[in-house]
Amino acid sequence: MAQSYGSKRTVVGAHYGLRDWLSQRVTAALMALFTLAVIVQVLLPGEMGYDKWAGIFSKQWMKVLTFVVIISLLVHVWVGVRDVLMDYVKSVGARLALQVATIVWLVGCAGWAIQVLWRF
Repeated sequence: MAQSYGSKRTVVGAHYGLRDWLSQRVTAALMALFTLAVIVQVLLPGEMGYDKWAGIFSKQWMKVLTFVVIISLLVHVWVGVRDVLMDYVKSVGARLALQVATIVWLVGCAGWAIQVLWRF
């Protein structure tokens, strides 16, 4: 007969640790670098107006880079929100509903970003 020592533990999400920590750091670094790149372009000589702002984002490489940063932001948000929900929402049903709502909202944000960047 097997002996059971201590209390029975339910481990939820413990295997996400290093991957989530790393994804948060990588996405944060990418967003910071993108922000610096945009600030440098804004500070270049010339009057700041719609034409300059539209010119910054008119190039295809900048649209792609912006979309990559938006996806990074969405991943960053997902990891943070999921961790908060796992920590503070004890009801499995409520946590699942909130996680699904968050995923739907984030996918909607990604779709909106595509629409804004490429004017579909």
